[in-house]
Amino acid sequence: MRKIGLMLFLLVWALKSNSQKPNSITADEMEKIYQEVKTPYKYGLVMVPEDKEHKMDCPTIFRKGKLWYMTYLVFSGRGYETWMAKSNDLLHWKDLGKLMSFEDSGKWDDNQKAGYNALLDTKWGGSYGVSQFDGKYWMSYFGGKEKGYEVDPLSIGMAYATKHPSIVQEWNRLDKPVLTSADADVRWWENRNKLFKSTVIEDKKRLTGHRFVMYYNAVGDSLVNNKKTRWYERIGMAVSDDMVHWQRFNKNPVVHHPVGITGDGVIQQIGDNYVMFYFGAFWQDRKGSFNRFAVSKDLMHWTDWIGDNLIESSEKYDELYAHKSFVLKYKGVVYHFYCAVNKDNQRGIAVATSRELGKSKVNFVNGN
Repeated sequence: MRKIGLMLFLLVWALKSNSQKPNSITADEMEKIYQEVKTPYKYGLVMVPEDKEHKMDCPTIFRKGKLWYMTYLVFSGRGYETWMAKSNDLLHWKDLGKLMSFEDSGKWDDNQKAGYNALLDTKWGGSYGVSQFDGKYWMSYFGGKEKGYEVDPLSIGMAYATKHPSIVQEWNRLDKPVLTSADADVRWWENRNKLFKSTVIEDKKRLTGHRFVMYYNAVGDSLVNNKKTRWYERIGMAVSDDMVHWQRFNKNPVVHHPVGITGDGVIQQIGDNYVMFYFGAFWQDRKGSFNRFAVSKDLMHWTDWIGDNLIESSEKYDELYAHKSFVLKYKGVVYHFYCAVNKDNQRGIAVATSRELGKSKVNFVNGN
């Protein structure tokens, strides 16, 4: 039965691939990538807030020397701030402090600063180091002036630092956002005042015709049964040649689904293929939230994986949500970091691996 099921799966992909764009990925390539990146062993929580009021989210991992660093978000009730932790083994992490903090300056991003390191080495099993441009290290972030949980308007800004990102420092921020829902070129799928996570990579081959590419997700209109609804997120692209001036690329999102959320894409390059790890939620055919992937050869046309989820709810610490990926490979082991939320809405950061590494002894408050 397993062989028959696999044959049917590959046949579906073959038929689908023949009808897609020239840069689509074959069923065999997709299956090989899945086998390479899957992480069936949940180690457990590696980062937990000190109390129930604070919630951790959206890990980004990079390396310097023998140490690993994680930037992540903390929601405190007022909004998001960006923090950092360090580790020598990818499993045990220590908080270092804030990188982007709340302000009362009257600026557009006083109460929301959700940051993601840019220009990471995206090579699968590579250095996972951070590159400079124009003598600066860069971070994209979504920001906002209103207090509360993701209260609109939320826009995308750019921040920079002259010291290495492994050093705890308050990052400098450009005076204005680089992408907003009020821009003249805003697309139909991002017109509802909420732009969320962004990932910025260098397009070294200039496949897009530009040096830098940003993938970001946003809320926009949809029509379902002839009724307009707003709670749909999709992933689209923007491009830049100087990290400061950004323009939208393509009219339509590059990864999306008929309903629910498609968001928080991060990129790894495996051989000749670019792999976008992303999360989905509230789809028609899948319950809850989960982490998946899509694959591209040109950074513009993406083939979506249609098989099993990479990460989904299965433990007490992630039984409400299991989503928002950062995936890397080090010394032959794949580490899939993700946001884990329990039934009490406590939110921390967990990891699953490609090989059994034991179990974490870290738990949420009250042991859930």
